[in-house]
Amino acid sequence: MRRYLKKYLPDHETIRRNPWLRPFQSSLLHPRLWHLNRHSAAGAVAVGLFCGLIPGPLQMIGAALAALAFRVNLPLALLVTLYTNPFTIVPLYLVAYQFGRLLTGDGAGFVAPPEFSATAFVGWTEAMQSWMLSVAKPLGLGLVALACALAVLGYLATRAIWRLYLVSAWRRRRHRS
Repeated sequence: MRRYLKKYLPDHETIRRNPWLRPFQSSLLHPRLWHLNRHSAAGAVAVGLFCGLIPGPLQMIGAALAALAFRVNLPLALLVTLYTNPFTIVPLYLVAYQFGRLLTGDGAGFVAPPEFSATAFVGWTEAMQSWMLSVAKPLGLGLVALACALAVLGYLATRAIWRLYLVSAWRRRRHRS
């Protein structure tokens, strides 16, 4: 698996030659950002899972900055953020909202957004604003809690899978000799 990923990852020279990345060479060329081992892979998965729930198009920027800060594998962190896409974002946000309701002790059920009315647009926008404010606290708290939970689970799962792979490789090697 490591050899397969290394075929597709850019090397130092590619980054050094890229004019857009030239101002960031000192931090982007750090070897720990490109080295793939169980520590950097597990950290990158955790960073990618956490940053994947950042709203909007800021997921990859957040993952890149976190990978730089924690010195984990940068390409893998960016790749893992792709678990959120147009098909998965709504269910993930619904889970985060329910998780946030559970954490805040909100016993009320889900309140549907107000129906759009072109004739009473001003009234609809006011109703929409109050609905968004009522959903904001459980959703925000739920997103942070879900992102933390996914990051921890992803880190532990990556470490466990890597360990199982190493144990099976050791056994195969021992069996051959």
